[in-house]
Amino acid sequence: MQIIKLNATDSTNNYLKQLLVDTALEDFCVVTTNHQIKGKGQMGAEWVSEKDKNLTFSVLKKNPSVVLPQQFLLSILVSLSIIKTLEDYNIPKLAIKWPNDILSDHYKISGILIENLIKSNKIDFSVIGIGLNVNQEFFKGLPKVSSLKSILGMSIDKDELLHKLINNLKIYFELYAEKGKGVLNAEYESYLFRKDKPSTFELPSHNLFTGIIRGVTDAGKLRVQMENTTQEFNLKELKLLY
Repeated sequence: MQIIKLNATDSTNNYLKQLLVDTALEDFCVVTTNHQIKGKGQMGAEWVSEKDKNLTFSVLKKNPSVVLPQQFLLSILVSLSIIKTLEDYNIPKLAIKWPNDILSDHYKISGILIENLIKSNKIDFSVIGIGLNVNQEFFKGLPKVSSLKSILGMSIDKDELLHKLINNLKIYFELYAEKGKGVLNAEYESYLFRKDKPSTFELPSHNLFTGIIRGVTDAGKLRVQMENTTQEFNLKELKLLY
């Protein structure tokens, strides 16, 4: 496994993308850092991580064989890889909060940011950024965030955890190559937070409504049932309140 370890960097995704310009990298090459200064989350949100305590890394996937209209499948593959890894550590009540936050009993413990490099209308490379709260115990001003140490009451070996996660990532990409997306979609939805339960949502207008999550489309839109109709929403159109 090709692993590039950095003491500090602005963003492992940015570093890996820059490396791709003039460096030959292996499939599943990993860039990891002890201190990510300007980590990014979905929609430009900042990913804050205490130095030396957590896993902040990016993985290169060459030619992921995912067509552009269905690129959300990458989020499914990565989310399930993280879930499977955390199950080995007996993390309780794991769930995926759409589109790709990993929760344990309502507390966020991991986030994903995937950036695709497109060539000839196909995904040539995927840069998969993952932040996983491991040994950090205090999250000032973030009451709905936790870590593996806070949950388990013990420190976790970050290197061992990283290797297990990358191995599971390889397994899920192999599973996709062998069996297609159907089985993965079903597994993803089995972990989907608040699925089939009445939930409160907020629109960009700040109006609230009650609906029931019924699943996710191939394009990654959330399917929400409202009274006698079901609508599909993308990330910018809806916020799940919980």
